[in-house]
Amino acid sequence: MSKFIDRVVLHVRAGKGGHGCASVHREKFKPLGGPDGGNGGNGGDVILEVDSNVHTLLDFHFHPHAKAGNGKPGEGGNRDGKQGVDLVLKVPDGTVVLDDDGKVLVDLVGTGNRFIVARGGRGGLGNASLASKARKAPGFALLGEDGEELDLVLELKSVADVGLVGFPSAGKSSLVSVLSAAKPKIADYPFTTLVPNLGVVASGETTFTIADVPGLIPGASEGRGLGLDFLRHLERCAVLAHVVDCATLEPGRDPVSDVDALEAELAAYQPALSADAGLGDLADRPRVVILNKIDVPDAAELAEMVTAEFTERGWPVFEISAVSHVGLRPLTFALADLVRRYREEHPQAAPKRPVIRPIAVDETGFSVLADPEEPGGFIVRGTRPERWVRQTQFDNDEAVGYLADRLARLGVEDELVRLGAEPGAPVTIGDVTFDWEPQISAGIDMVPTGRGTDIRLEQTDRVSAAERKHASRVRRGLVQEDEE
Repeated sequence: MSKFIDRVVLHVRAGKGGHGCASVHREKFKPLGGPDGGNGGNGGDVILEVDSNVHTLLDFHFHPHAKAGNGKPGEGGNRDGKQGVDLVLKVPDGTVVLDDDGKVLVDLVGTGNRFIVARGGRGGLGNASLASKARKAPGFALLGEDGEELDLVLELKSVADVGLVGFPSAGKSSLVSVLSAAKPKIADYPFTTLVPNLGVVASGETTFTIADVPGLIPGASEGRGLGLDFLRHLERCAVLAHVVDCATLEPGRDPVSDVDALEAELAAYQPALSADAGLGDLADRPRVVILNKIDVPDAAELAEMVTAEFTERGWPVFEISAVSHVGLRPLTFALADLVRRYREEHPQAAPKRPVIRPIAVDETGFSVLADPEEPGGFIVRGTRPERWVRQTQFDNDEAVGYLADRLARLGVEDELVRLGAEPGAPVTIGDVTFDWEPQISAGIDMVPTGRGTDIRLEQTDRVSAAERKHASRVRRGLVQEDEE
């Protein structure tokens, strides 16, 4: 038997961007072939899409981790890497997506509606794309970026036209079973229904859906019983129907007090979406009172006594028996009429057009702030400088020099000077901390001295290839340690 899951925590991770390729074209009789490294492919996105064939969040309950495909690295011969495959997750109609802080990111209503919850990382540029008049054959490429990674909360709010509200064992499940083809669990003990049940009802030319919400009790809006977990399933209902048990033997209960207690809970519950579907608060929805179990003689007498009081409130009252099917036909026609009037007043919105939001490429904003944890240090924040740092190969002097040029052209160097940064001051950009050296010329065209090197960065702690070769010969006893 499948489980009904209406709230899950989903861990999503978009794909990583592929690294760019640093390659030089090599062909016989063409000694100066030039750079031909291709770009890395972008990482795949994680997308949520409404599917009419999905009715629960069960799949995400058992598989809470979702990861899109990574982009492939670029290759020589100007071959770009393959794009990462997008991961499309099917969700039921009425799914609300929230972040860790409980902020609503999107309300997914309507088949085919899509939302990108995590964007894939950008692929790095190959050295063919980095070539310029001053740097004709770059000996480096840019790294691909990581995709977005975050935790989401998915909540399902049933999309139904009529919501049945009532105390446990009031006969809501029985009513759904006789009005529609749904077959909910029915028993004679409280809280038999643990999940909402949806049924489709046909009345003349009108077809509408009806939802059986698990029994509410006083205090449900504050978390007592099962009510708080399922009150959200009433948020999208156009009509609320009170199902009252007129044959209850519990002391202190009667139809009027039952309805008053439920009305207090509905008024106290505030929907997470204040203007959800344009319906307003639950207290403002049209009401119908259904007096159930009149097949019991005492219940029939009680129903006649309280009908007048509900009628004075302006609520239609129907006396029915879900067991003997008495009064079901008038009730069905009345509900269909209320739903039809609601649909006329709220015509279905046209399908949303896809919105294309190009990624900005000219974001020049950045800020330089004093580092609160490092005396004399500074923190550089901004979309572009942080992205450039993530794309840099720090084991390649030419790539580091290229980064310095980009930061200088952006104005970071001038801003540090204006704020009084001293030589050697620690400057943090993203996850990397540098020792600022203002005497290094940056932001001007430099004549390259060799692939992968930069004359401005002669001071380096990296072991060169010649040093590694000499150390290897010393270990094998071929030369003395002080010999060249």
